[in-house]
Amino acid sequence: MTFENEKTALRIVSGGQTGADRSALDWAISQGVPHGGWCPRGRKAEDAVIPNCYQLQETETDDYAERTERNVMDSDGTVIFTVDRALVAGSKLTWELAAIRRKPVLHLHADSPQPGLQLAAFIRKHRIQVLNVAGSRASEEAAVGSFVAQTLDGAFEELTSGTR
Repeated sequence: MTFENEKTALRIVSGGQTGADRSALDWAISQGVPHGGWCPRGRKAEDAVIPNCYQLQETETDDYAERTERNVMDSDGTVIFTVDRALVAGSKLTWELAAIRRKPVLHLHADSPQPGLQLAAFIRKHRIQVLNVAGSRASEEAAVGSFVAQTLDGAFEELTSGTR
C-alpha cells in the first residue's frame, strides 16, 4: 500500500501467533498489503502450526523470544495491541526489546483514544515502511483480533486519504 502524496509503501510483519499477530496478517492479506515476519521453528503457535498462507520465515529455534527480537530488529517500528492497559508476557518483552534496540514502539489498548489516528501519526512521525504488529494471544484476550483490524482500518484510511 502506498500512501497518497507520499512515496511510502508499507509492509506488515508479525510473528504469526493467534490474536493480534494473525489479525494483522489477515488484514494485510485482505488489503493487498505485503506481509511477512519471523515465526518460531516448526511454525509453532498456541493452536499448533501456523498456516502456510502466512509468508513467514522460521527462526533457528522454536523460542518465541527469538522471533520477537527478529521482528523488532527487522522493522522500522512496532505497535503492540492489547485489550487491557497492562503489558504482560510476550507483549511486555516486545516493548523491552524495542527499547533496548532503540526502535519506535507504540502500545495501543482498548481504552486508547482514537487508536487509528494514533497509529497513523506514529507511522508518519517515524516514517515507518515496515511495521511490526505484536500483542496479545487469542487465548489471553479474545477481543484483541477485532481491535487490531479496526485500528488498522482506521489508520490506513487516514494515511491514504491525504489528510495531514
